[in-house]
Amino acid sequence: MNEDHAMLNLEHLDVAHDDGAQTFSLSVAGQLAHLDYHRRPGLLSLDHTYVPPPIEGQGVAAKLTQFALDYARRQNLRVVPNCSYVAAFIAQHAEYQDLVAQSPR
Repeated sequence: MNEDHAMLNLEHLDVAHDDGAQTFSLSVAGQLAHLDYHRRPGLLSLDHTYVPPPIEGQGVAAKLTQFALDYARRQNLRVVPNCSYVAAFIAQHAEYQDLVAQSPR
């Protein structure tokens, strides 16, 4: 791994939440990553995660996703993982699987 891709220290960075724009974002090394969502009654639909190429593979999407899922838990919302990254993250983290909304029959 070259120095340009040394792992970023994300611990000291805070995720911003813009309720009006319905997005969670994180500014890292001058790059803006975001997770877009929309709310419906009792639900938080996590729709799209974007991480700029210069900071991909550094845990940025995971930090955004974990923040969004923790937010949903605090707000007593069920999650609809429309984003493939979010769905994969939840599948790998059992502690968040109880948040997933059941599909209507």
